[in-house]
Amino acid sequence: MKSNHIKIALDWTPNINHIGFFVAQAQGFYKEEGLEVAIENPAADNYELTPAKKVELGLVDMALCPTESLLSYRTKASPFPLKAVAAILQEDVSAIVVKRDSGIASPSSLDHKIYASYKARYEDEIVKQMIRNDGGEGVLELEYPDKLGIWDALIAGTYDATWVFLNWEGVQVQERGDDFTYFKMADYKVPYSYSPVIVADENRIVARKEAYQAFLKATARGYLYCKEQPEEAVAILATLVPEKDKEIDLKKALQMSLKAFGTGDSWGRMDQGVITTFLEWLYNKGLETKPIDANTIFTNELL
Repeated sequence: MKSNHIKIALDWTPNINHIGFFVAQAQGFYKEEGLEVAIENPAADNYELTPAKKVELGLVDMALCPTESLLSYRTKASPFPLKAVAAILQEDVSAIVVKRDSGIASPSSLDHKIYASYKARYEDEIVKQMIRNDGGEGVLELEYPDKLGIWDALIAGTYDATWVFLNWEGVQVQERGDDFTYFKMADYKVPYSYSPVIVADENRIVARKEAYQAFLKATARGYLYCKEQPEEAVAILATLVPEKDKEIDLKKALQMSLKAFGTGDSWGRMDQGVITTFLEWLYNKGLETKPIDANTIFTNELL
C-alpha cells in the first residue's frame, strides 16, 4: 500500500459504532491529513476472513475487533503481534439478549439453552461463566451459524440467546416493538474489556507511525463531530447501513452512543487498569494458561 493509503476492515456491516469513520471520510478529515482511506465492509466476502485475519495477511492496515482477538493472535501456535491502538467505546454497551417470553429471566436460566455464538476467542466460556456467577451450571448448547445472520435468526426464534450491542440491535428491538431481556457482563461479575478496538500489526505501527497517527486524529474528529452535528452525522450513516437495518432510529442509536464515544481528551484511549483486570480474570478462571501483560497488547501512543 502507498504511504498515504489506509485500509481498515470493519467488524460488522455499517452501524452506529462506525459512524466516526464515515463522517471523517465524508467531511474530508482524512484528506486534510493527506490520507486516502478505504473502509472495508465484511459483507463483501460474507465474513470469509475475520477483520483481524486480514491484518495478519497484510490485506488491510487496521481492523476492528474485541480485545479477545488480541490475545488469540498473541498466544496462538504461530503468534502474530496484533496490537490495539484505539478503543471506539469508553464503556461496555454490549449484553447477552433473550426474548422476554422465553422464560429466561436471568443468566442462570440459560443452562441447556441454545446460544448462537460468533465463535470469538473466550466468548463461549465468558457466557458460561456469567451463568455460573448467577448460580447456574454453565451448560450451553452452542451453535455457530452464519455470523451476519445471527440476529435475524434470534428474532425468528431459532436460538435462545446471543451477544449484541445495545446501541444497535437493542435500538432495533425497541423500534420493532419486540420484547427482549438483556444481561450485562458487569452485572454478573464479568469484568469485560474494550470492544471494539482498532488494531494493527505492531511492526507496521512502528513503520507507519505518522500515517497511523494522522488516521486516528482524523477519526477522532469524525466521532467528536457527531456530538456537534448529530443530525448531519446521522444523515451520512443513513446512506450506508444495510437495507435490513433501515428501520433503526439512528438518532436514538447515536444518543445512546455519544457518552461512550468519550471526549476530545478521552476518545480512543484505553485504561491499562481495565485491560489488566480483564486479563487477570481470564487467567484466574483458567481461560489463559499464563499471565499476560496488558502493555503488550495495547498502546495509546498514537492518540
